[in-house]
This record gives sequence, structure tokens and C-alpha cells, in this order.
Amino acid sequence: MAFYAYLLRCRDGAYYAGHTDDLEARFAQHQSGVFEGYTSNRRPVTLVWCEMFASRDEAFAAERKIKGWSRAKKEALIAGDWQRVSMLARNRQVVGKT
Repeated sequence: MAFYAYLLRCRDGAYYAGHTDDLEARFAQHQSGVFEGYTSNRRPVTLVWCEMFASRDEAFAAERKIKGWSRAKKEALIAGDWQRVSMLARNRQVVGKT
């Protein structure tokens, strides 16, 4: 079974990170507002990034990591700009040490 970490862009421009074992169904749930929560008042949403993982734990770990990222780093991930993702990670580490 495959598991996914994903990133949605909400109507207000905010990003939402999540994980699931059924990406199509989970996206439909976000889009319809079936569950009260962060995205229900920010519809419509757009799936802007996803990655498949072998286990739920790996997908959940990716979700938690992405939730802690800056907007710029999320946008670099969406663009597939791994050099910028890496640079933003290094910059944050340096800033955190001062």
C-alpha cells in the first residue's frame, strides 16, 4: 500500500500539509469541506505537491517536517527547486544559531 504526503494551496493563498493512503479521496474531502478544519473555510483548494512513501510513518514524518517550513521553502518544494530548498534549510540553521 502506498502513502502520500501532500501540500494544498488554499483560496486565501495559505498552504496546508497532510498525509493519506488515498490521495484522490482525501483531496475530494478537502475540496467538499466534509470535515471541519483548516481547509473547510479556505476552499477551493488546489493540490500543488505530493510524494509517495512506502509507509504511513514516512508520509506522516514528511507532513510534520513540511508543516514547520517557511512559505518560501514550501514554494521551492512546489517548484521542484531542490537547490533553493537546501539553501533555505541552511539559512534557517545559521539564523537559529545566533
